[in-house]
Amino acid sequence: MIPVSLLRRVAILVATAAICCHLTPTEAAGLRKTVLVTDARNPMQVEVLADGRLIYVERGGAVKLWNPATKTSEVVWQRDVEARNNSATPATGGAWEAGLLGLAVDPAFARNAWVYLYYSPRGGKEFHVSRLTLSGSPAKLADEKILLTIPVDLEVCCHYAGGLGFDGHGNLLVATGDNTVGFESDAFAPTDYREGRRLFDSARSAGNANDLRGKILRIHPEPDGSVTIPKGNLFPPGTPGTRPEIYVMGCRNPWRFSVDAKSDTLYFGDVGPDAAAATEARGPAGFDEFNRTRTAGNFGWPFLLADNRPYRQFDFATKQSGPAQDPAKPVNLSPNNTGPKELPPAQPAWMFYPGGPSSRFPQFGSGGRSAAAGPVYHFDSKLASASRLPAEYDRCLFLYEWMRNWIVVVKLDAQGERVEIARFAPELTFKRPTDLKIGADGALYVIEFGSGWENNADAQIVRVEPAE
Repeated sequence: MIPVSLLRRVAILVATAAICCHLTPTEAAGLRKTVLVTDARNPMQVEVLADGRLIYVERGGAVKLWNPATKTSEVVWQRDVEARNNSATPATGGAWEAGLLGLAVDPAFARNAWVYLYYSPRGGKEFHVSRLTLSGSPAKLADEKILLTIPVDLEVCCHYAGGLGFDGHGNLLVATGDNTVGFESDAFAPTDYREGRRLFDSARSAGNANDLRGKILRIHPEPDGSVTIPKGNLFPPGTPGTRPEIYVMGCRNPWRFSVDAKSDTLYFGDVGPDAAAATEARGPAGFDEFNRTRTAGNFGWPFLLADNRPYRQFDFATKQSGPAQDPAKPVNLSPNNTGPKELPPAQPAWMFYPGGPSSRFPQFGSGGRSAAAGPVYHFDSKLASASRLPAEYDRCLFLYEWMRNWIVVVKLDAQGERVEIARFAPELTFKRPTDLKIGADGALYVIEFGSGWENNADAQIVRVEPAE
């Protein structure tokens, strides 16, 4: 255990200095990975049902149900989706990273058996957020009701995000990416306002309050398959030129998030651009972000990044730079913007890190970046489960990196403030962690996407639990 005096000193230093890792690793040394699923093909999200079954989605369009009794998976739903493989050229391959991306089960699943999916149907130019019912023997998903349709441009890549999840009030959150080509802006913000360059302009999507892309949406599913808008979203219903479904805007690719129901806090990772260094003429170097919020907000992209470092509006025709964005009053002057020009104030990132080593957060290492936010663990002393994580992980937020193959834990104090950061189970390997969930048994369930970019023979779903 960490000495209380040391915890206090670390808490004081958090705001001004990099955090040292003091989280005791002895419990992690007693953890093991129990492999459950080995035949998943491009698995994206998983949910752990109360009876121990796993339901998970594959990018190619299959929903599968794993049975702990038989240790086998069965297809319970299959759809032909728009999901071309990643060997296509990114700027021209179309539907690059699209497909069946998101999954959530209803908080009242034991009563209603409702399952929610986020996918791009074949031949369309949109994503569907749908609700289906799991029933029958053998079990199947049926009775689809489309809750929300999100128009996208599938002819070019990328950034579709796609994560689904519920908060503690029964609201469904939907993560959507900026759906913008990021390869022709010198790794800075893609705000190309020239005629015919709409697909290279993230101001049309993430920076547009009248567009559902580059956002985390929040809706409330109703029993009849309709949705209502919860109070507290960023734009109240009826606000001219805005969409009321928006909870968070200004995201590039917030592909994984979680909501801690006990604190009502949304945590999300956002995959950032790749500029190696800042320039006066353009803006900041590239960073990935970990963000947290208890209220609706604008997180800046494509006008600001990290701790509200501003981009200048760059004229891609003349190669001249305009004024820098003001975090307090960001403006969207794109001709492709269909919403208001004046946007809500930008919120700075909670944590952010570059491609190289980070002086603020050395625990994050270096290399490629693909930030993802997982659940907060709350230890339950009354839970009779040999699989539950130890009490030392109580109030720990799990963060993970698809590119860097790590999982870290962020110890939070009673007010939800960051106390320290440490690598989770450093003696274990995690091959491209893609989704993390805490089961009713208190164990951590991890999708390992596998060692390559797609179609990996070593993809699997594992349970991380005490070794004895």
